[in-house]
Amino acid sequence: MSLTLTARTATTAPTAEATAATLAPREQEALRHIASGCTYLQTARNMGLSKHTVDAYLRRIRAKLGINTTAEMTRLAVAMGL
Repeated sequence: MSLTLTARTATTAPTAEATAATLAPREQEALRHIASGCTYLQTARNMGLSKHTVDAYLRRIRAKLGINTTAEMTRLAVAMGL
């Protein structure tokens, strides 16, 4: 049995301009709240949504942009000027 290793290519971070065009306005708003330090529940209350809806927005953001952590989302929000 042989193992083959594939080289992982480094992915480039999405640019702020490309990201802004990719995200819906409510996704951008949720991202802004999370990046400012709000919890999911605080974000939900500020936006008039359930915390499950906020979670869905943030999952969509992660999927669209290929990011995995809140820290990456926060860095992206800062780069976008949110």
